[in-house]
Amino acid sequence: MNLLLFAAPHVSIGPETLFHVGPFAVTNAQVLGMVGGAVILSLAFGLVRAIRRGSRSRFVYGATGLFENLYDTTVEVIGDRNVARKVLPLAITLFIFFLVNNWLALLPFLNAITYDGHALFRGAAADMNTTFALALITIITAQVWAIKKRGFIGNARRYIVNPFRDPLHAFEGFLEIIAEFSRTLALSLRMFGNVFGGEVLLAVIAFLASWGAPLALPLFYVLELFVGAVQAYVFYMLTIAFISLGLPGNDGHGSDAGPTDHMDITEGKAAHGRP
Repeated sequence: MNLLLFAAPHVSIGPETLFHVGPFAVTNAQVLGMVGGAVILSLAFGLVRAIRRGSRSRFVYGATGLFENLYDTTVEVIGDRNVARKVLPLAITLFIFFLVNNWLALLPFLNAITYDGHALFRGAAADMNTTFALALITIITAQVWAIKKRGFIGNARRYIVNPFRDPLHAFEGFLEIIAEFSRTLALSLRMFGNVFGGEVLLAVIAFLASWGAPLALPLFYVLELFVGAVQAYVFYMLTIAFISLGLPGNDGHGSDAGPTDHMDITEGKAAHGRP
């Protein structure tokens, strides 16, 4: 490991192909993404078993508390409890996916594992293909919900307005079309830039600090752990915010939704009022 501290850091803005499965290339970002997926599934099944056993461990309380807070936040942002419950699985999956993978990418020994001259593991979010694909899923989901609530024609009127009848709103619709593309790029680039930049920062600090890296790096690792969690939460918040933008305003759903709704994960039902 010490020998690695003297080696110039290898920085590749794109993931590196490790091998091919038929016509499909498997990259080091995909490998760590699959490892992260396996970790998430293991934690999920472990949580379900623990809840069924009636466990009162810190893991159960922490996980259920996290889900309940995310549920409350989603209801508050979406404004419709029924829609929030259907949106939550996507939003929370994206949050957990990025959180686990961002933290896995920080494990120091991963950089020492190579395959055919390439690093075997790379952060899933440090691959622009991953962040762009998930951002695209978010924007498409937002459009699907907008169409479900407004109808196809009603949703189209958000963007297309007769410029001769209402030139101001027609211009606003044009700007909204541009905004949809900019949201996709912003959502993907924000996550990619922060995670990739963090990996580069750690590599550069390790190279510059040389033998002093064991003393210098812990502070930066703590910083990147915080950044990884914050970016996962930001992606989650923007996901539900973009979906809420396409929904109609207060059109009668307000009585069924509100920030005071609270979900009891362990019982699988909703209860009213904040804890």
